[in-house]
Amino acid sequence: MSLWSAVLLAALICLALKAIGYLVPPKVLEAPRPARISDLLTVALLAALVAVQTLGDGQAITVDARVPALLVAGGLLWLRQSFLVVVVAAALVAALLRLFGLAA
Repeated sequence: MSLWSAVLLAALICLALKAIGYLVPPKVLEAPRPARISDLLTVALLAALVAVQTLGDGQAITVDARVPALLVAGGLLWLRQSFLVVVVAAALVAALLRLFGLAA
């Protein structure tokens, strides 16, 4: 199977899954259990993406300036700061740690 065949097959599978989603009755999706599962699944997938992007380096785990920056961002989000403040503060922490040679 060539690369383009795999891409087209994946596109067709995604299209079929989306079409099947439209066939599910709204009553099923509005039930408390599926609604709660979909909410929690979204949060879990986002948390996994953040963890992989922060700690992942190919097949290895890397702890560098991104980890303290993520902790600062998490703390500021917990304090309900605006998203712009969170991003700027996290970037500043990572940049300062790298500038002073405290993290790679």
